[in-house]
Amino acid sequence: MSKRASVLFVCLGNICRSPTAEGVFRKLVEQAGLQEQIYIDSCGTSNWHIGKGPDPRSLEAAASRGIDISGLRARQFTEKDLDTFDYVVVMDRQNLADVKDIWHQNGGTRPTLFLEYGNTDLAEVPDPYFGGEDGFEQVLDLIEDAGEGLLRSIQERMV
Repeated sequence: MSKRASVLFVCLGNICRSPTAEGVFRKLVEQAGLQEQIYIDSCGTSNWHIGKGPDPRSLEAAASRGIDISGLRARQFTEKDLDTFDYVVVMDRQNLADVKDIWHQNGGTRPTLFLEYGNTDLAEVPDPYFGGEDGFEQVLDLIEDAGEGLLRSIQERMV
């Protein structure tokens, strides 16, 4: 692998989990001084929220940890993303299945579940959209943990 990497975070609507992951990971990458070497983006498998900003609860939860995701806008996953990104990291099994269907047809980067990089027994980042405020905090905790693991993995490959 080259000294550069690109990471795409994928969830359903690109207004809760994946923009949160993009923001958290961007902060981790900046803290490591690698913002020039690692490109980060996020998207959703659905087209429901294209062009919209993150859910206000995601904005608030991220801001409480010093992360500003207010400038992000939702976009839909495309088959080109599998050729563009070195890491296609998906939040849950259903979205992984949807992305893998496209991957099986077109090839490119094999998508993985994000929490495989973390230290949790959970396989999926739960969708906090229909839950309470504590769901957004749990999502942040899971994303921070898995993000640290993903960054370590990328750094090992960049050496």
